[in-house]
Amino acid sequence: MADIGFIGLGNMGGPMAKNLVQAGHGVKGFDVGAAAIETARANGVEIVGSAAEAKGPVVFTMLPAGEHVRDVYLGDDGIIAAADPATLFIDSSTIDVGTCREVHAAARAAGHSMLDAPVSGGVAGADGGTLTFMVGGDQADFAKASPLFEIMGRTVVLAGGPGNGQAAKVCNNMILGISMIAVAEAFSLAEKLGLEAQSLFDISSKASGSCWAMLNHNPVPGLVETSAANRDYKPGFAAAMMHKDMKLSQAAAAQVGAATPLGAQAAALYTLFVNAGNSDVDYSGIIKMIKGE
Repeated sequence: MADIGFIGLGNMGGPMAKNLVQAGHGVKGFDVGAAAIETARANGVEIVGSAAEAKGPVVFTMLPAGEHVRDVYLGDDGIIAAADPATLFIDSSTIDVGTCREVHAAARAAGHSMLDAPVSGGVAGADGGTLTFMVGGDQADFAKASPLFEIMGRTVVLAGGPGNGQAAKVCNNMILGISMIAVAEAFSLAEKLGLEAQSLFDISSKASGSCWAMLNHNPVPGLVETSAANRDYKPGFAAAMMHKDMKLSQAAAAQVGAATPLGAQAAALYTLFVNAGNSDVDYSGIIKMIKGE
């Protein structure tokens, strides 16, 4: 099988690259972090000396923010200029829609193809190959990339044209951020009213209050096996990441003139939570702030 380039081998990119290697692909990887490099090398990734050297017919990027994506793709030593002809770029970072569409356009102007393919599922999903990919781009490019997505994920959806993967991700995570605050408020209120958390869960999980955040990341310890609350809120999805996504949702809303009053309030609450020193706490730990702890 042909080599795949993979730029960004951290908490998400590293496990994704590992799964590609385990499926029989050669992966040429690059990262700026020594620990990420050593882990990736141990997982069979061929480490190269620069992002421009992480070449192949398909090149993935998984980077922290829009400015990093812009620099890696469009900078003086950017991968668009260095790429082999007709490379398919796949950016799985979570970034702003504007930057995403800018990079799409630059890649196509240089004769390459591109998909934006942000993911949901966290580090556990990346490691287990159960991510959800929300993809923006052309149908033909999506068909070409789908076998690779299926190695790393369980659900793969083409959301539409360039940037629509990012649009889907920001809307989805705005729902999640708002939902978690609602669940935290409800369980905090129940406690003050003398209603046991287990009783509320048994009722609401089967009633109209049920939602994904309650069923999978419940902020009360002992109710849901998969919850970070059972591990003293050690992050599966860090508050800093939710804060980033909520800010992206509000930037997108401002850009298109959409009213998102609950999204704005949730973003403000996550700002308070993160600024109080909780960046590395799971996002469900916001229940502590709501309870005044």
